Amino acid sequence: PYKRRVLLACVSLAGLTAFQLIGPKLVGYAIDTGLDVTKEGGVSVAHGSLRTLLIAAGLITAAAAARGIFQFWQSYTGEWVSQRIAYDIRNDIYGHLQRMSFAYHDKAQTGQIMQRATQDVEGVRMFVSLGFIRLMYVVVLLIATLILMVTTDWQLALLSWVFIPPTALIAIRMTSKLRPIWMHVQNLQGELGVVLQENLSGMRVVKAFGREQYEERKFNAQAQKLFENSYATNRIQATYSPIINGVWAFAMVATAWFGANQILHGNLKPGDLAVFMLYLTMLQLPVRSLGFITALWARAGTSGQRIYDILDAESAVQERPGAVELTTVKGHVRFDDVSFGYDVISPVLRHVDIDAKPGEVVALLGQTGSGKTTVVNLMPRFYDVTGGAITIDGVDIRDATLATLRRTFGIVQQDVFLFSATIRENIAYGASNASDEDVEHVARLARIHDFIETLPDGYDTWVGERGITLSGGQKQRISIARTLLLDPKILVFDDSTSSVDTETEYLIQQALAELMKGRTTFVIAQRLRTVKSADQILVLKDGNIVEAGRHEELIKREGPYREIYDLELRDQEEAFEQERDRLAQIEADAGAGAVASVAGSAG
Repeated sequence: PYKRRVLLACVSLAGLTAFQLIGPKLVGYAIDTGLDVTKEGGVSVAHGSLRTLLIAAGLITAAAAARGIFQFWQSYTGEWVSQRIAYDIRNDIYGHLQRMSFAYHDKAQTGQIMQRATQDVEGVRMFVSLGFIRLMYVVVLLIATLILMVTTDWQLALLSWVFIPPTALIAIRMTSKLRPIWMHVQNLQGELGVVLQENLSGMRVVKAFGREQYEERKFNAQAQKLFENSYATNRIQATYSPIINGVWAFAMVATAWFGANQILHGNLKPGDLAVFMLYLTMLQLPVRSLGFITALWARAGTSGQRIYDILDAESAVQERPGAVELTTVKGHVRFDDVSFGYDVISPVLRHVDIDAKPGEVVALLGQTGSGKTTVVNLMPRFYDVTGGAITIDGVDIRDATLATLRRTFGIVQQDVFLFSATIRENIAYGASNASDEDVEHVARLARIHDFIETLPDGYDTWVGERGITLSGGQKQRISIARTLLLDPKILVFDDSTSSVDTETEYLIQQALAELMKGRTTFVIAQRLRTVKSADQILVLKDGNIVEAGRHEELIKREGPYREIYDLELRDQEEAFEQERDRLAQIEADAGAGAVASVAGSAG
């Protein structure tokens, strides 16, 4: 996409090469014409003129200045192109990751992805700037220099060319050794990033279990592997580079010796030997650059392979051609003989049928691993069903656009994630155009407004990474407010309020009771109040719905629900009744106090 810039770099490259090749010819002209040295009586006598020498010096200076200008534009343009390509690749990686389904992110390691989006992209950028454009320069300079060497003296040219094949073979040998080690080094850099990322994310666990020294040893072991392999690449380059330099030094000595003999026999002018030696020195740059360029090529090759491992990955969830937009959604959700498995040998759901009519509350119960979370993850197409179909208002969700499908849902997850931003920005994350009044309104409904008002900066208070500065209950209520601001037609709520006290839970449940009205709601139920108010209770076991109905019906049966109720929910009911009575008494006392105050004022 940057053809004009690349063309400008190529033009600058041509100008740089042309003026670089003119330099030796001007030096030869200065020696042979400006000095005009001849032998007279066995003594060398110069017959040249100062004017000719000054003209030659001026031309050499002008050529050097022109070469500098072209070199500036070649370097500037080449760096612009390489930086722009790095910018594009990073954006491509980031955008592609956003479009990948949960199945990809379940397996991907964050540290490896970060390594590929930073260090690997940098490896490609360096190759574009210093490898690809430099390679064009080296090729042009090599061909032009070889031609000029032949036109200067073909015998000297043939002698010096003998040393080019071994130099090239040494460079190729170095590349073949470097490439696999570079691949291993870049994988190790990613693994080191994984260790660091996990350690920083789990620092509280590390300190709680006193595992600091263990984590240090684990990191040091990974860093040692990286050091050894990185050192191996430098050792290879340090071994082969002097060999290349030695071969070329020998070429210089052999050429100078043969050229001097030619001058003594009158077969070569001194200026021609000077020109040839300058061209040979110039030829040293492209030949010696082969090692550097091949090293960059080796690194860029492995980096490109790792980058395209991401860019070529296909999302398991694809939007169908001609997908329809969900506009006026009522919220009628149906699971028709739905089955799902993360792989072909481990089914998670088997032949699940659910019919949730608009405005109904569906509570999902079951032991860990029964498939509750999978049910709610299938509806927004975080994963695709492997059997059957899910419909919303009669439309198969696979026939709907992903954007409009996911805007239909409001999801409050158990593991609440808050960004490093202000509380206001976290609440308005899904509705960036929301006004301050809208944000405060949903915060009141989620029973978090009063707490926010007590903070020094209110809604502009900065939240630490992952919301670490807030309690579990506060994060959950902010998450509820964030979801409510979207005004979704279908709610998905993980009713895990174990991180809040009973009073906070009561306030959250009050808010949710009002907010669920008119919305189809799926709740992974953990609390009795949610279960008792549900229109449907679905009990899952091993991926099957083993019981369904309302609380009043299921409590009378001696089935799985009654077992869960006796083991987990009965104690909640008693505690909840006590808390409700306590809060009611507080409200009654407050009302009585207000009446007495008014009466006293009237008296």
